[in-house]
Amino acid sequence: MQRRLGVGDAVIIGLSSMLGAGIFAALAPAARAGGAGLLIGLAVAGVVAYCNATSSARLAALYPASGGTYVYGRQRLGEFWGYLAGWGFVVGKTASCAAMALTVGWYAWPAHAHVVAVAAVVVLTVVNYLGVRKSMWLSRSIVVAVLLVLAAVVAAVIGSRTGDLAHLSTFRGVSAGGVLQSAGLLFFAFAGYARIATLGEEVRNPARTIPRAIGIALAITLLVYAAVAVAVLIALGPNRLAVTARPLVEAARATGFLWLLPFVAGGAVLAALGSLLSLLLGVSRTTLAMARDGNLPRRLDAIHPRFGVPHRAELAVGTVAAVLAVTVDLRGAIGFSSFAVLVYYAIANASAMTLRPDEGPPVKAVPVLGLLGCVVVAFALPLTSVIAGAGVLVLGATLFWVRSRWRA
Repeated sequence: MQRRLGVGDAVIIGLSSMLGAGIFAALAPAARAGGAGLLIGLAVAGVVAYCNATSSARLAALYPASGGTYVYGRQRLGEFWGYLAGWGFVVGKTASCAAMALTVGWYAWPAHAHVVAVAAVVVLTVVNYLGVRKSMWLSRSIVVAVLLVLAAVVAAVIGSRTGDLAHLSTFRGVSAGGVLQSAGLLFFAFAGYARIATLGEEVRNPARTIPRAIGIALAITLLVYAAVAVAVLIALGPNRLAVTARPLVEAARATGFLWLLPFVAGGAVLAALGSLLSLLLGVSRTTLAMARDGNLPRRLDAIHPRFGVPHRAELAVGTVAAVLAVTVDLRGAIGFSSFAVLVYYAIANASAMTLRPDEGPPVKAVPVLGLLGCVVVAFALPLTSVIAGAGVLVLGATLFWVRSRWRA
Protein backbone atom coordinates (compact mmCIF):
# COMPACT_ATOMS: atom_id res chain seq x y z
CA MET A 1 0.00 0.00 0.00
CA GLN A 2 1.19 3.57 -0.70
CA ARG A 3 2.59 5.69 2.17
CA ARG A 4 0.82 9.00 1.57
CA LEU A 5 -0.32 10.17 5.03
CA GLY A 6 1.66 12.58 7.21
CA VAL A 7 1.28 13.58 10.88
CA GLY A 8 -1.52 16.04 10.17
CA ASP A 9 -3.49 13.52 8.13
CA ALA A 10 -3.14 10.85 10.83
CA VAL A 11 -4.21 13.32 13.56
CA ILE A 12 -7.33 14.19 11.55
CA ILE A 13 -8.24 10.49 11.27
CA GLY A 14 -7.94 10.10 15.06
CA LEU A 15 -9.89 13.28 15.81
CA SER A 16 -12.70 12.43 13.40
CA SER A 17 -13.07 9.06 15.14
CA MET A 18 -12.99 10.28 18.75
CA LEU A 19 -14.95 13.52 18.57
CA GLY A 20 -18.02 12.06 16.90
CA ALA A 21 -18.69 9.19 19.27
CA GLY A 22 -17.95 10.80 22.62
CA ILE A 23 -19.62 14.16 22.39
CA PHE A 24 -22.88 13.20 20.73
CA ALA A 25 -23.43 9.57 21.76
CA ALA A 26 -21.79 8.72 25.11
CA LEU A 27 -22.41 11.73 27.39
CA ALA A 28 -26.03 10.89 28.22
CA PRO A 29 -25.45 7.17 29.01
CA ALA A 30 -22.42 8.17 31.11
CA ALA A 31 -24.54 10.65 33.08
CA ARG A 32 -27.17 7.97 33.60
CA ALA A 33 -24.51 5.69 35.07
CA GLY A 34 -22.44 8.16 37.11
CA GLY A 35 -24.36 11.45 37.38
CA ALA A 36 -21.99 14.37 37.90
CA GLY A 37 -19.39 11.70 38.61
CA LEU A 38 -19.06 11.36 34.85
CA LEU A 39 -16.35 14.03 35.14
CA ILE A 40 -14.38 11.62 37.31
CA GLY A 41 -15.22 8.85 34.87
CA LEU A 42 -13.92 11.06 32.06
CA ALA A 43 -10.62 11.46 33.93
CA VAL A 44 -10.39 7.70 34.49
CA ALA A 45 -11.14 7.01 30.83
CA GLY A 46 -8.52 9.59 29.86
CA VAL A 47 -5.84 7.94 32.02
CA VAL A 48 -6.62 4.49 30.59
CA ALA A 49 -6.64 5.94 27.08
CA TYR A 50 -3.27 7.62 27.69
CA CYS A 51 -1.72 4.35 28.83
CA ASN A 52 -3.22 2.53 25.87
CA ALA A 53 -2.07 5.24 23.47
CA THR A 54 1.48 5.17 24.82
CA SER A 55 1.72 1.39 24.60
CA SER A 56 0.16 1.38 21.13
CA ALA A 57 2.49 4.13 19.90
CA ARG A 58 5.64 2.26 20.97
CA LEU A 59 4.38 -0.95 19.40
CA ALA A 60 3.24 0.80 16.20
CA ALA A 61 6.70 2.33 15.78
CA LEU A 62 8.22 -1.15 16.05
CA TYR A 63 5.62 -2.87 13.84
CA PRO A 64 4.42 -0.30 11.24
CA ALA A 65 1.98 -2.63 9.47
CA SER A 66 -1.78 -2.65 9.04
CA GLY A 67 -3.61 -4.44 11.84
CA GLY A 68 -2.67 -2.64 15.09
CA THR A 69 -2.84 -4.87 18.17
CA TYR A 70 -3.64 -7.87 15.98
CA VAL A 71 -0.05 -7.60 14.72
CA TYR A 72 1.45 -6.70 18.13
CA GLY A 73 -0.26 -9.57 19.93
CA ARG A 74 0.91 -12.11 17.34
CA GLN A 75 4.48 -10.85 17.49
CA ARG A 76 4.79 -10.50 21.27
CA LEU A 77 2.31 -12.92 22.87
CA GLY A 78 1.53 -15.56 20.29
CA GLU A 79 -0.91 -16.21 17.45
CA PHE A 80 -3.98 -16.73 19.65
CA TRP A 81 -3.72 -13.42 21.52
CA GLY A 82 -3.18 -11.51 18.32
CA TYR A 83 -6.17 -13.23 16.79
CA LEU A 84 -8.34 -12.46 19.82
CA ALA A 85 -7.35 -8.79 19.66
CA GLY A 86 -8.15 -8.62 15.96
CA TRP A 87 -11.45 -10.44 16.43
CA GLY A 88 -12.46 -8.12 19.26
CA PHE A 89 -11.55 -5.06 17.23
CA VAL A 90 -13.40 -6.15 14.10
CA VAL A 91 -16.64 -7.20 15.82
CA GLY A 92 -16.62 -4.33 18.34
CA LYS A 93 -15.87 -1.63 15.82
CA THR A 94 -18.29 -2.98 13.26
CA ALA A 95 -20.97 -2.52 15.93
CA SER A 96 -19.61 0.99 16.43
CA CYS A 97 -20.06 1.64 12.72
CA ALA A 98 -23.72 0.76 13.05
CA ALA A 99 -24.05 2.95 16.16
CA MET A 100 -22.53 5.96 14.41
CA ALA A 101 -24.70 5.41 11.35
CA LEU A 102 -27.79 5.37 13.57
CA THR A 103 -26.62 8.58 15.23
CA VAL A 104 -26.60 10.16 11.79
CA GLY A 105 -30.12 8.86 11.18
CA TRP A 106 -31.63 10.04 14.46
CA TYR A 107 -30.22 13.55 14.10
CA ALA A 108 -30.76 13.97 10.37
CA TRP A 109 -34.20 12.39 9.85
CA PRO A 110 -35.65 10.66 12.96
CA ALA A 111 -38.70 9.34 11.13
CA HIS A 112 -36.46 7.31 8.79
CA ALA A 113 -33.38 6.84 10.96
CA HIS A 114 -32.56 3.32 9.79
CA VAL A 115 -32.84 4.20 6.10
CA VAL A 116 -30.53 7.19 6.58
CA ALA A 117 -28.12 5.01 8.57
CA VAL A 118 -27.81 2.45 5.78
CA ALA A 119 -27.39 5.22 3.20
CA ALA A 120 -24.59 6.77 5.28
CA VAL A 121 -22.73 3.45 5.44
CA VAL A 122 -23.06 2.93 1.70
CA VAL A 123 -21.88 6.42 0.76
CA LEU A 124 -18.86 6.42 3.07
CA THR A 125 -17.87 2.91 2.00
CA VAL A 126 -17.71 4.25 -1.56
CA VAL A 127 -15.61 7.22 -0.37
CA ASN A 128 -13.12 4.89 1.34
CA TYR A 129 -13.13 2.60 -1.70
CA LEU A 130 -11.99 5.47 -3.91
CA GLY A 131 -8.87 6.01 -1.81
CA VAL A 132 -7.48 7.33 1.48
CA ARG A 133 -6.66 10.76 0.04
CA LYS A 134 -10.29 11.43 -0.83
CA SER A 135 -11.27 10.25 2.65
CA MET A 136 -8.76 12.65 4.21
CA TRP A 137 -10.27 15.72 2.55
CA LEU A 138 -13.70 14.80 3.87
CA SER A 139 -12.36 14.00 7.37
CA ARG A 140 -10.49 17.31 7.59
CA SER A 141 -13.61 19.30 6.68
CA ILE A 142 -15.75 17.43 9.19
CA VAL A 143 -13.30 17.93 12.07
CA VAL A 144 -13.09 21.69 11.51
CA ALA A 145 -16.89 22.06 11.32
CA VAL A 146 -17.50 19.96 14.45
CA LEU A 147 -14.89 21.86 16.49
CA LEU A 148 -16.56 25.15 15.53
CA VAL A 149 -19.97 23.84 16.63
CA LEU A 150 -18.62 22.55 19.96
CA ALA A 151 -16.85 25.84 20.62
CA ALA A 152 -20.11 27.70 19.92
CA VAL A 153 -22.01 25.55 22.44
CA VAL A 154 -19.40 26.07 25.16
CA ALA A 155 -19.30 29.81 24.47
CA ALA A 156 -23.12 30.01 24.56
CA VAL A 157 -23.28 28.29 27.96
CA ILE A 158 -20.61 30.59 29.39
CA GLY A 159 -22.13 33.72 27.84
CA SER A 160 -25.74 33.04 28.80
CA ARG A 161 -25.07 32.58 32.54
CA THR A 162 -28.28 30.54 32.76
CA GLY A 163 -26.60 27.39 34.05
CA ASP A 164 -25.71 26.44 37.59
CA LEU A 165 -22.14 25.72 38.68
CA ALA A 166 -23.54 23.66 41.58
CA HIS A 167 -24.38 20.95 39.04
CA LEU A 168 -20.68 20.12 38.87
CA SER A 169 -20.61 19.08 42.52
CA THR A 170 -23.91 17.18 42.77
CA PHE A 171 -22.68 13.72 43.73
CA ARG A 172 -25.70 12.49 45.72
CA GLY A 173 -26.36 8.85 44.88
CA VAL A 174 -23.17 8.50 42.85
CA SER A 175 -21.31 5.22 43.49
CA ALA A 176 -17.82 4.05 42.62
CA GLY A 177 -19.35 1.41 40.35
CA GLY A 178 -21.39 4.06 38.56
CA VAL A 179 -18.30 6.21 38.01
CA LEU A 180 -16.39 3.24 36.59
CA GLN A 181 -19.32 2.37 34.36
CA SER A 182 -19.40 5.94 33.06
CA ALA A 183 -15.65 5.63 32.41
CA GLY A 184 -16.27 2.51 30.34
CA LEU A 185 -19.00 4.21 28.31
CA LEU A 186 -16.87 7.31 27.77
CA PHE A 187 -13.90 5.16 26.77
CA PHE A 188 -15.96 4.32 23.69
CA ALA A 189 -15.19 7.87 22.60
CA PHE A 190 -11.43 7.72 23.14
CA ALA A 191 -10.76 4.64 21.05
CA GLY A 192 -10.26 6.58 17.82
CA TYR A 193 -6.49 6.65 18.05
CA ALA A 194 -6.55 2.95 17.13
CA ARG A 195 -7.38 4.06 13.62
CA ILE A 196 -3.98 5.75 13.45
CA ALA A 197 -2.11 2.59 14.40
CA THR A 198 -4.06 0.47 11.90
CA LEU A 199 -2.83 2.73 9.07
CA GLY A 200 0.75 1.54 9.55
CA GLU A 201 1.26 0.78 5.84
CA GLU A 202 -0.12 4.12 4.64
CA VAL A 203 1.77 6.72 6.72
CA ARG A 204 5.13 8.25 5.87
CA ASN A 205 7.94 7.52 8.36
CA PRO A 206 5.68 5.45 10.68
CA ALA A 207 8.23 5.22 13.52
CA ARG A 208 7.96 9.00 13.94
CA THR A 209 4.50 9.77 12.55
CA ILE A 210 2.35 7.26 14.46
CA PRO A 211 3.51 8.09 18.04
CA ARG A 212 3.28 11.84 17.41
CA ALA A 213 -0.14 11.63 15.78
CA ILE A 214 -1.58 9.49 18.59
CA GLY A 215 -0.32 11.84 21.31
CA ILE A 216 -1.54 15.01 19.58
CA ALA A 217 -4.98 13.60 18.73
CA LEU A 218 -5.55 12.30 22.26
CA ALA A 219 -4.47 15.57 23.93
CA ILE A 220 -6.79 17.65 21.74
CA THR A 221 -9.68 15.27 22.35
CA LEU A 222 -9.21 15.34 26.13
CA LEU A 223 -9.35 19.14 26.17
CA VAL A 224 -12.45 19.24 23.98
CA TYR A 225 -14.24 16.53 25.99
CA ALA A 226 -13.53 18.23 29.30
CA ALA A 227 -14.76 21.63 28.09
CA VAL A 228 -17.96 20.25 26.54
CA ALA A 229 -18.79 17.92 29.46
CA VAL A 230 -18.44 20.76 31.97
CA ALA A 231 -20.54 23.11 29.81
CA VAL A 232 -23.35 20.57 29.30
CA LEU A 233 -23.43 19.69 33.01
CA ILE A 234 -23.63 23.38 33.95
CA ALA A 235 -26.48 23.95 31.48
CA LEU A 236 -28.57 20.82 32.15
CA GLY A 237 -27.43 19.21 35.37
CA PRO A 238 -26.81 15.47 35.64
CA ASN A 239 -30.50 14.48 35.88
CA ARG A 240 -31.63 16.26 32.71
CA LEU A 241 -28.48 15.17 30.90
CA ALA A 242 -29.15 11.52 31.76
CA VAL A 243 -32.59 11.44 30.11
CA THR A 244 -32.01 13.45 26.94
CA ALA A 245 -31.21 11.84 23.61
CA ARG A 246 -29.53 14.99 22.26
CA PRO A 247 -27.55 16.57 25.12
CA LEU A 248 -25.78 19.29 23.16
CA VAL A 249 -28.99 20.37 21.44
CA GLU A 250 -30.72 20.62 24.82
CA ALA A 251 -27.77 22.51 26.32
CA ALA A 252 -27.97 25.04 23.48
CA ARG A 253 -31.73 25.31 23.99
CA ALA A 254 -31.23 25.97 27.70
CA THR A 255 -29.01 28.97 26.92
CA GLY A 256 -31.80 30.67 24.96
CA PHE A 257 -29.73 30.88 21.76
CA LEU A 258 -32.27 28.99 19.68
CA TRP A 259 -30.56 29.92 16.42
CA LEU A 260 -27.81 27.49 17.46
CA LEU A 261 -30.08 24.43 17.41
CA PRO A 262 -29.89 23.57 13.67
CA PHE A 263 -26.13 24.13 13.70
CA VAL A 264 -25.69 21.80 16.68
CA ALA A 265 -27.86 19.13 15.06
CA GLY A 266 -25.87 19.51 11.86
CA GLY A 267 -22.65 19.25 13.87
CA ALA A 268 -23.89 15.98 15.38
CA VAL A 269 -24.52 14.56 11.91
CA LEU A 270 -21.08 15.67 10.71
CA ALA A 271 -19.36 14.28 13.81
CA ALA A 272 -21.06 10.91 13.45
CA LEU A 273 -20.20 10.83 9.74
CA GLY A 274 -16.57 11.58 10.55
CA SER A 275 -16.47 8.82 13.13
CA LEU A 276 -18.15 6.38 10.78
CA LEU A 277 -15.71 7.26 8.00
CA SER A 278 -12.66 6.49 10.13
CA LEU A 279 -14.24 3.41 11.70
CA LEU A 280 -14.86 1.87 8.29
CA LEU A 281 -11.29 2.75 7.34
CA GLY A 282 -9.74 1.16 10.44
CA VAL A 283 -11.86 -2.00 10.58
CA SER A 284 -11.15 -2.77 6.94
CA ARG A 285 -7.37 -2.51 7.55
CA THR A 286 -7.52 -4.94 10.46
CA THR A 287 -9.69 -7.25 8.34
CA LEU A 288 -7.01 -7.08 5.64
CA ALA A 289 -4.27 -8.02 8.11
CA MET A 290 -6.26 -10.97 9.48
CA ALA A 291 -7.10 -12.18 5.97
CA ARG A 292 -3.40 -12.13 5.04
CA ASP A 293 -2.74 -14.62 7.85
CA GLY A 294 -5.71 -16.82 7.06
CA ASN A 295 -7.64 -15.84 10.21
CA LEU A 296 -10.39 -14.44 8.00
CA PRO A 297 -11.29 -15.54 4.45
CA ARG A 298 -8.25 -15.01 2.22
CA ARG A 299 -10.38 -13.46 -0.52
CA LEU A 300 -10.43 -10.34 1.65
CA ASP A 301 -6.65 -10.02 1.18
CA ALA A 302 -6.69 -7.88 -1.94
CA ILE A 303 -5.47 -4.35 -2.78
CA HIS A 304 -7.22 -2.49 -5.58
CA PRO A 305 -4.72 -1.96 -8.45
CA ARG A 306 -5.92 1.59 -9.13
CA PHE A 307 -7.12 3.01 -5.81
CA GLY A 308 -4.57 1.24 -3.58
CA VAL A 309 -7.09 0.24 -0.89
CA PRO A 310 -8.23 -3.16 0.48
CA HIS A 311 -11.39 -2.99 -1.58
CA ARG A 312 -12.84 -6.41 -0.73
CA ALA A 313 -12.36 -5.80 3.00
CA GLU A 314 -13.95 -2.35 2.58
CA LEU A 315 -17.01 -3.85 0.90
CA ALA A 316 -17.34 -6.69 3.42
CA VAL A 317 -17.16 -4.38 6.45
CA GLY A 318 -19.57 -1.91 4.84
CA THR A 319 -22.07 -4.65 4.09
CA VAL A 320 -22.06 -6.03 7.65
CA ALA A 321 -22.30 -2.52 9.14
CA ALA A 322 -25.28 -1.71 6.91
CA VAL A 323 -27.07 -4.88 8.01
CA LEU A 324 -26.41 -4.11 11.68
CA ALA A 325 -27.64 -0.55 11.23
CA VAL A 326 -31.10 -1.97 10.54
CA THR A 327 -31.27 -3.97 13.79
CA VAL A 328 -28.74 -2.64 16.35
CA ASP A 329 -29.68 -0.78 19.55
CA LEU A 330 -27.57 2.38 19.95
CA ARG A 331 -26.99 2.18 23.72
CA GLY A 332 -26.29 -1.53 23.64
CA ALA A 333 -23.85 -1.06 20.77
CA ILE A 334 -21.84 1.45 22.80
CA GLY A 335 -21.48 -0.92 25.75
CA PHE A 336 -20.71 -3.95 23.57
CA SER A 337 -18.13 -2.01 21.56
CA SER A 338 -16.47 -0.64 24.71
CA PHE A 339 -16.06 -4.14 26.19
CA ALA A 340 -14.55 -5.59 23.01
CA VAL A 341 -12.19 -2.66 22.50
CA LEU A 342 -11.05 -2.67 26.14
CA VAL A 343 -10.05 -6.32 25.67
CA TYR A 344 -8.22 -5.25 22.49
CA TYR A 345 -6.22 -2.65 24.44
CA ALA A 346 -5.60 -4.98 27.36
CA ILE A 347 -3.76 -7.20 24.87
CA ALA A 348 -1.90 -4.14 23.54
CA ASN A 349 -0.69 -3.26 27.04
CA ALA A 350 0.31 -6.87 27.72
CA SER A 351 2.28 -6.81 24.46
CA ALA A 352 4.04 -3.58 25.45
CA MET A 353 5.10 -5.16 28.73
CA THR A 354 7.26 -7.61 26.76
CA LEU A 355 9.32 -4.93 24.97
CA ARG A 356 13.07 -5.11 25.65
CA PRO A 357 15.15 -2.04 26.57
CA ASP A 358 16.60 -1.86 23.06
CA GLU A 359 13.07 -1.78 21.56
CA GLY A 360 12.04 1.53 23.13
CA PRO A 361 9.54 0.33 25.78
CA PRO A 362 7.35 2.79 27.72
CA VAL A 363 7.80 3.29 31.45
CA LYS A 364 6.88 -0.06 32.98
CA ALA A 365 4.05 1.40 35.06
CA VAL A 366 2.24 2.64 31.94
CA PRO A 367 1.30 -0.72 30.34
CA VAL A 368 0.69 -2.24 33.80
CA LEU A 369 -1.76 0.52 34.71
CA GLY A 370 -3.29 0.35 31.26
CA LEU A 371 -3.85 -3.41 31.49
CA LEU A 372 -5.42 -3.21 34.96
CA GLY A 373 -7.53 -0.22 33.95
CA CYS A 374 -8.87 -1.99 30.86
CA VAL A 375 -9.88 -5.07 32.84
CA VAL A 376 -11.54 -3.15 35.70
CA VAL A 377 -13.43 -0.72 33.46
CA ALA A 378 -14.52 -3.47 31.06
CA PHE A 379 -16.20 -5.50 33.81
CA ALA A 380 -17.78 -2.37 35.32
CA LEU A 381 -19.87 -1.94 32.15
CA PRO A 382 -23.58 -2.89 32.16
CA LEU A 383 -24.04 -6.62 32.68
CA THR A 384 -25.73 -7.14 29.32
CA SER A 385 -22.74 -5.57 27.56
CA VAL A 386 -20.30 -7.75 29.50
CA ILE A 387 -22.25 -10.93 28.72
CA ALA A 388 -22.65 -10.09 25.01
CA GLY A 389 -19.03 -9.03 24.64
CA ALA A 390 -17.66 -12.05 26.47
CA GLY A 391 -19.92 -14.36 24.46
CA VAL A 392 -18.69 -13.01 21.13
CA LEU A 393 -15.06 -13.27 22.25
CA VAL A 394 -15.62 -16.89 23.32
CA LEU A 395 -17.17 -17.56 19.90
CA GLY A 396 -14.09 -16.10 18.25
CA ALA A 397 -11.79 -18.21 20.43
CA THR A 398 -13.80 -21.30 19.52
CA LEU A 399 -13.48 -20.56 15.80
CA PHE A 400 -9.73 -20.14 16.27
CA TRP A 401 -9.49 -23.52 18.01
CA VAL A 402 -11.56 -25.25 15.31
CA ARG A 403 -9.44 -23.70 12.56
CA SER A 404 -6.22 -24.73 14.33
CA ARG A 405 -7.46 -28.30 14.67
CA TRP A 406 -8.50 -28.36 11.02
CA ARG A 407 -5.05 -27.18 9.90
CA ALA A 408 -3.38 -29.76 12.14
